[in-house]
Amino acid sequence: MTIRFFNNNQTEKVITMILKKNVGYVDSIIRVLIGALIMAGGLYLNSWWGFLGLIPIFSGGVSFCPIYRALDIDTSVPNSERAN
Repeated sequence: MTIRFFNNNQTEKVITMILKKNVGYVDSIIRVLIGALIMAGGLYLNSWWGFLGLIPIFSGGVSFCPIYRALDIDTSVPNSERAN
């Protein structure tokens, strides 16, 4: 017996609502580059601080920033950039 709390359609709506794209294309490229530089610096200095570079890489990769959401900032341009 399987109990389902959400069907696939409801789950997709919730995920889309939570991770609504708010980072634009150029912003996401800059985030990924900065994250790569932070990680490279951490590797060069042999420091665990390089793992902080994963944060901007992730937010640039998924085009979502929770800080932007909290501050109600949206750098994405609808209908002219890549899809989620």
